[in-house]
Amino acid sequence: MKTTDTGKAGSNSPFTDGTWINDATRARALGHVAANTVDVAVVGGGITGAGVALDAVSRGLSVALIESNDFGSGTSGYSSKLVHGGLRYLTKADFPVAWESAVERRWLMQNIAPHLVHPLGFVIPDAKGSPAHEAVVAGAGVVLYDLLRRASGLRGTTLPRPQLLSSQAVSAMVPALEAKSLRRGLLYWDGQVFDDARLVLGVLRTAAGLGAHVMRDVKATAMDATSVTARDTRTGEPVNITARAVVNATGVWAAGFNETLELTPSRGTHLVVRSARLGNPHAAHTVQVPGHFGRYVIVLPQPTGVVYIGLTDEEDRHADGHRPEVPEHDIDFLLGVVNTALAVPLTRADVVGTFAGLRPLVRDKHVGSKEGTADISRRHLVTDIPGQPLTVVGGKLTTYRRMAQDAVDAAAARLGSTAPSRTKNLPLVGAARRRVLRGLNAPARLVRKYGTEAETVHRIALEDPLMAEPIFDGTEITGAELLFAVRAEGASSIDDLLDRRTRLALVPQDAERARERAGLILEIGFDARSEGAAGSEGTHSQETAK
Repeated sequence: MKTTDTGKAGSNSPFTDGTWINDATRARALGHVAANTVDVAVVGGGITGAGVALDAVSRGLSVALIESNDFGSGTSGYSSKLVHGGLRYLTKADFPVAWESAVERRWLMQNIAPHLVHPLGFVIPDAKGSPAHEAVVAGAGVVLYDLLRRASGLRGTTLPRPQLLSSQAVSAMVPALEAKSLRRGLLYWDGQVFDDARLVLGVLRTAAGLGAHVMRDVKATAMDATSVTARDTRTGEPVNITARAVVNATGVWAAGFNETLELTPSRGTHLVVRSARLGNPHAAHTVQVPGHFGRYVIVLPQPTGVVYIGLTDEEDRHADGHRPEVPEHDIDFLLGVVNTALAVPLTRADVVGTFAGLRPLVRDKHVGSKEGTADISRRHLVTDIPGQPLTVVGGKLTTYRRMAQDAVDAAAARLGSTAPSRTKNLPLVGAARRRVLRGLNAPARLVRKYGTEAETVHRIALEDPLMAEPIFDGTEITGAELLFAVRAEGASSIDDLLDRRTRLALVPQDAERARERAGLILEIGFDARSEGAAGSEGTHSQETAK
């Protein structure tokens, strides 16, 4: 007979070692749910499920979360890496989504993850041959966008005000553009997350630090209002979770557990190009899709020496939600649009990688089915049907926190709990004010990636020359980062390390060069974990059932 987990944390320092997740914490979590009933069971380990787990556990509820694969291995790990205030939604007059996005961007950049979400400049070029009214409309949109930023409470010191650029300034910031064709440009600012998969891990690990029991490689096969039937995909053993409320946060798979949903999977494809090929741009820039007002292809420089070019927005009901195939026509479309603005057009040979994610869009049943996915609203939906699990779906990366709050509000109502959400002001593990981050004793590159935990990763490198070395010539990523991923971030395979802890797999050539060293460090991490499995790393604060 299962006993009830009270959700009361037993540590006065919930973020000391308790945020580490690995195979040892997974085993303890499996043992815990086998013997205890939790308040909230969450199915889905992407950003939405992670957000639900954190919101619930931070209200004092006991939580268990399962994910069928690696954390962030679905849509959440293959986005444009933007935390944006919704400029495109203004062009579609979708003001509720634009406002919600602007508000949630504020919480992420100022309170929740200032170590992971940084300002990124966006240039809207004004080409000499384009109609004058397009520049006027773009300028008005940017001014309105900045008004949203101010109304949301996001400080100008975090996101600067927009400004008009000369053609020379545009060329300096985005060297690949055809300089002779430019009249001027507009510069505005938005948020860019260092890595979307790292944001998922940060939310999950913060939840674990507060006592949530998180388990990867546990696949749900059925769920109802108070239980989840699942299977451990590593062993084939059944896993049965009993809860007072169950939340379906499975994204593009949500309709498989909720027949009332009408979901439209939309494929968002990106191309990966070396930054040097585009002159190492200092800002992102937009290229309007011909014949589609308000729709753009965006060229997004990354802090890792590559540029993403995206994105498509096409219905795709047959793709694998974990790693959708990129069709040839998506590549042709993106190259065709972006080359209209470049001085030296890109070729297929310049594309060193591609990736895509499937967005689970909630279609309005009152709108005809011929509506394209680019026109479907990014609003989220929480369904609360008596006798069934709660379902949260739709939305986007930027608004995950609000989605989670709404879902947990519904779960709390079922439980009779009145505790409010705390996540607006709850920093993730590694978060700190920017002046604190600047003073850390670690390389700036590591601080951008790990926040305050950069010192821990840097210490691993200082203690072992093997871990201080780059994992192959031409990268800055060291063995210390991979070892930390195994010890603290739930990585358990070479693919985990290359796909979601370093993102090297986005450029297959780089992943191949790193594979041998990654395998070696994975073995070292497993050996160290086996020797210290009884230690303090990753210890949960709710292991004792009341």
